[in-house]
Amino acid sequence: MSFPSNLFNSHPKEDEDFYMGMVKILGFKPKNLEIYKKAFLHRSANKKDAIGNPMNYERLEFLGDSMLGTIISKHLYKEVPGGDEGYLTKMRSKIVSRKHLNELGKDLRLIKYVESRIPKSHFGDNIHGNVFEALVGAIYLDRGYNYCEKFIDERVIEPYVDIEQLEGKVISYKSLIIEWCQKQKKDFRYKVYEDTGNDPLKHFAVKLSINDKVMAKARATSKKKAEEKASKRAFFALQDRMQQ
Repeated sequence: MSFPSNLFNSHPKEDEDFYMGMVKILGFKPKNLEIYKKAFLHRSANKKDAIGNPMNYERLEFLGDSMLGTIISKHLYKEVPGGDEGYLTKMRSKIVSRKHLNELGKDLRLIKYVESRIPKSHFGDNIHGNVFEALVGAIYLDRGYNYCEKFIDERVIEPYVDIEQLEGKVISYKSLIIEWCQKQKKDFRYKVYEDTGNDPLKHFAVKLSINDKVMAKARATSKKKAEEKASKRAFFALQDRMQQ
């Protein structure tokens, strides 16, 4: 394989390994390798550009999020001609959910290329999805819309997007519980209570009560995750009543 001239002058081996890794992931040759390097640069690396602006993947992540949403929207618009705005929005949310993006990032093993001062074992799951979005942003800047669309089609839509399956996929159990309680005029409350676990990583414990009756409890490494976990348990406990 031929490489762009002067590509590997500064750190030949490192740049060559990174270039080859990108070619394997992308399915095409990058033109501007520096854009892709930035897509894997964590803010903890504390790097700045020539005029002092912070350099990390977060701006590319913002751009990639927009491109991903646009391309998925276009796909759904074409594939589901009978879907109204609400349906299309809901389906897009399922495809670009944080959980799904994290899975995509893991499948591509993107964390291998992240540059940071924090040990990779200390990152949460969201690093995988964040870097995936940053990579999409880098593709758009380097190669334009068509290459970006081709990458998303091959890496996201073809292997993962099944309309019929997605129609039955729950995005948020907490949203389902809240919606049902509001429709049924039931009071609900998520309450954080004392966590007595001995885990090395701080955990949050949450109780979900409906009409003053505790329906489920859960523990997780964040309040949001604990609430979702408790909601899921409550959903399965209440499933028959919720589907009436």
